This record gives sequence, structure tokens and C-alpha cells, in this order.
Amino acid sequence: MKLNVRPAAECRYDLVSLGEVMLRLDPGEGRVRTARTFRVWEGGGEYNVARGLRRCFGLRTAVVTALADNEVGRLVEDLMLQGGVDTSLVRWTPYDGIGRTTRNGLNFTERGHGVRGAVGTSDRGHTAASQLSPDAVDWEHLFGTLGVRWLHTGGIYAGLSEVAAETAAVAMAAARRHGTVISYDLNYRPSLWRDVGGQERARHVNQRLARMVDVMIGNEEDFTAALGFEVPDTDADLSHLEVDNFQKMIDQVTRAYPNFAVVATTLRTVRTATVNDWGAIGWSADTGFVTARHRPGLEILDRVGGGDSFASGLIYGLMARGDLRVGVEFGAAHGALAMTTPGDTSMASLPEVEALAAGSGARVRR
Repeated sequence: MKLNVRPAAECRYDLVSLGEVMLRLDPGEGRVRTARTFRVWEGGGEYNVARGLRRCFGLRTAVVTALADNEVGRLVEDLMLQGGVDTSLVRWTPYDGIGRTTRNGLNFTERGHGVRGAVGTSDRGHTAASQLSPDAVDWEHLFGTLGVRWLHTGGIYAGLSEVAAETAAVAMAAARRHGTVISYDLNYRPSLWRDVGGQERARHVNQRLARMVDVMIGNEEDFTAALGFEVPDTDADLSHLEVDNFQKMIDQVTRAYPNFAVVATTLRTVRTATVNDWGAIGWSADTGFVTARHRPGLEILDRVGGGDSFASGLIYGLMARGDLRVGVEFGAAHGALAMTTPGDTSMASLPEVEALAAGSGARVRR
């Protein structure tokens, strides 16, 4: 199967993401349990991709989400506006004063350092985004009248609630009817599924949605936990997965899902919280397997959002350059740069990504 991306002139948006946008509270170098001050950022797996494509790669992006209409929701909106992502598709829900019926998601995240790993504590039950119903958005108007070249969503949003999974399904079906390319990041998070059926429920939801996906993104754990594929002779993370074993997995995946035009993943070995080996690999029927420049011993300031930045670089390469090799290389470079700055979202520029993808070093530029 080949990707057929709609012409830019026919569409208002290059990409629209569907997902929850949370307020991240970051204690910096310290711990949440002993913090006295926090920095705040906006973030969410699906949204981060739209923001990266807008701020780093210059594409026209928007996010479909919902926020409770209170001061926290308006702070999240202000942060999104700073990121340049179109917020006209945000649905605002009335706030009852204390959050009995609807609220905004919070994500307390420690960066970790050395032997102390990163720790995330989400507070996102009963959020506005998790209650966004399928009929809250006019999908035909969005994908048909306005026009969208690419839809991105994923397993984090689908795991928020039964309503969210159904909204994702309806949105993806509408996108397919109008020729919009669909990418999906499996992004398996055990905490999302633990009390609502675990891996069995995750597989039920993700297997259904995978039938409508063109570009599937996920690591070995994701493909096992969320789709049920087992990869032989590998360690716990995909960074040790050789191309032949990755190919075995792709053979399984594409037999089960012939609709996948592209499959891609980051390759990460965690040496410490602040030193990772980092790379990426991708596959398409036309190109075969391609790997990005491997970066052993990559120094990391904040690992959160590295995979999302990979996804935005991958999508840029596929959409704007029509080249899987460029996409995998730009994605790996963009993810590496994103992890050198705080917050979930990228602060990198396209020239920086291009230079790093081409092999540039970290010498001072004046």
C-alpha cells in the first residue's frame, strides 16, 4: 500500500491531532514529593506531534481536544497558542466549580537523573477530553469541507475512556472517507489500562483502530502489549532488535494489517536516565527497511516527548519530502534535540534538525 497525501492547496490543515492536552507540572531537577515550585508546560502524546510540526517544520496544524472552561483550561490554551497550533477545534465544557463532572488533566513529571529514572504521575480522571463524544465534532465538515491532509492520534487518547476510543474510531473513519492519511502511535501506558481490563482491553481497542491506520508507530513493547505480536529473541526494549528480527515482526504485522503503508519505531537503550543510546528504524513496502544514524551515549535533559518528536519528524519527511529515509532520519534527529530541552514539546528548528541529521556536532555557533 502507498501513501497518497492530499494536495496542500485543497486543505486548510496539513495535520490535525486528536488527543488530550494536559498541564505538565515539572519540579526541574528535584522530586515531586519534595517540590516547592513547579514550571508548567502543555503536553500530550498526540498534541506534541502537531506542535512539533508547526513550530519546527512550519506546517499548518490544529488539535481536536476538549478543556474545562476554567483558569487552568485557559492556561493550557495560552500555552497552545504560544506553540502556534490552531485552537479553533477545541471544545470547551462548562466547569461546575470543583470538578465533579469535568476537569482538566494534570501530569506531574520528574525528569530523573543518572540512576534515578523519570517518573510520571498523571491526574486525568473524568477530564473534558476523555468525555469528548463522537458527535461533538462535525467530522464531515473538518475532513470534507475544510480539508485535512493528515490525522494523527494514538493509544493514549484511545485509552482514556470508552467514549474516547469511540470518538477516535469515528474520526478515523471520517478521515478515511475523505482521503486523509492516518498515523497512530500505539504509546502503550500500563497505568491507562490497568484498572479497565489491562492488556486484553488495550488489544481489543487498538486492534480495532489499527484497521484504519496508514502509518503505525510503536516500539516492541507497544506492538506486543497493544496489538498482541511477539518478537522472538529480543531484550525487553527494541533498541537491541536487529533488522532481521524487526523484519520478522513486520512480516507478522503487515500480514495482519495489510493497510499499513509505513511502520516505524525509535530504538532506545536506557543506560541511565540521562544517557541513552538512540536511533530509529522504519519500513515501507516501496522502500523496505531504513535506519537512522545511531547515537550511542546520547545525553538527555528531559526524555519526555522524544518519541512524539520522532513522530513529527517522520511525518514531515513522508508528507513534505515524500521520503521514508528522510522521515526516519529527521525523526531521530528531532527526537534527540527535543530531549536536550525541558518540557514535552520541541524547541528545535528545522535547520538544527537538518544539520544534526547530516551529522553535525555540538560545536558552538556564533
